[in-house]
Order: sequence, then structure tokens, then C-alpha cells
Amino acid sequence: MGEQKRKEDSKSEFIFGKKNYKFLFIGLAFIVIGFILMSGGGSDDPNVFDESIYNWRRIRLAPTLVLIGFGIQVYAILLNPNKDAKK
Repeated sequence: MGEQKRKEDSKSEFIFGKKNYKFLFIGLAFIVIGFILMSGGGSDDPNVFDESIYNWRRIRLAPTLVLIGFGIQVYAILLNPNKDAKK
């Protein structure tokens, strides 16, 4: 009798809801875009210094996008999918 009740209670249920996964993928997209914008800017010749490594996109924009992406990930994890909109 106890085993049957345990099987009924342990229905396979996802931890996150559809909204959580949507935010997780949005956050992942922000992180990927940030790392893509951060890449590049190197010089093929090690004796030549390239100033493009210090442009605004690599110093300000890309790290900001990565941090926003991590913030969205944290929000997606903490979001309660079972919370009713109307109380």
C-alpha cells in the first residue's frame, strides 16, 4: 500500500516551467552574443601591436551583455512557475 502511494506521489514532473526555460534560453543568448563580441582583435604578427583590442565593443558592451545574461539566468532559476497571477 505504501509503495503504490509513493509511485503516485512521484509523478515525473519538470522542475522548471515553460516560462523558466524561455528566460534560460534568452540569458544564454545574451551570454553567447557577449562572448562573440569580445572575441577577435588580435594581430597576426606578434611584433605589431593592434589598438583595436581596446575599442568600446570589447571593453564595455561585451562584458555588460555577459553580466546581463547571467542576471537573466539567475532570474530564470528563481522564477516560480506555479505562482498564480490572480490571488
